[in-house]
Amino acid sequence: MADIKVKLYDWQGKEMGTENLDSEFFGVEVDKALVHEVVIAQQKNSREAIAHTKGRSEVRGGGKKPWRQKGTGRARHGSTRSPIWIGGGITFGPTNKRNYSVQVNKKVKAKVIKMVLSDKIASDKLILVESYNLPEAKTKMLQDTLDKLPTKGGTILAVTKNSTENIVTAAKNLPEIDTIYSGSLNIVDILKHEYLLVNKELINKIKEHYS
Repeated sequence: MADIKVKLYDWQGKEMGTENLDSEFFGVEVDKALVHEVVIAQQKNSREAIAHTKGRSEVRGGGKKPWRQKGTGRARHGSTRSPIWIGGGITFGPTNKRNYSVQVNKKVKAKVIKMVLSDKIASDKLILVESYNLPEAKTKMLQDTLDKLPTKGGTILAVTKNSTENIVTAAKNLPEIDTIYSGSLNIVDILKHEYLLVNKELINKIKEHYS
């Protein structure tokens, strides 16, 4: 299969030509059902069990037997914290020990990453730049560049080499752009943003990491 050509921009938003990308990685056909499956799995894995009801061992009080076992004419009880008492523990209520996580095969994850990257390229939503030529971590400098790139005011996810790059700090005050480490790319974040901003150096590292 022939390589895929993607427009290459400099940091001033000017076209520098095209970059050839491997069609076996960046030209994969999208399987919507598989993408949906991995998205749901990722959302489940990030879900925290917040709702929690206390069982009889967690509620306060009830250490003393409310009345003697025999001779009162009343039913036998060992604790006022029993679930049948007002103020007692809850039976079968939700607890924070629930585990919502599901496992997804690594090969499937990698395959879906290829799919969403391929879709970004096919829809001209992957913006490839020569480098992140940002000498200072200044928000205004980054905004000037974003205004020149063909992102049309959409949300942007910038892929970075590490967390110390100037673009990471500069992007913190801009609501339309988020940053992510190249080794932490995931389906939900890519799909949540309209555009994916990547520099020429990292596009090859992404291919190596997820091949």
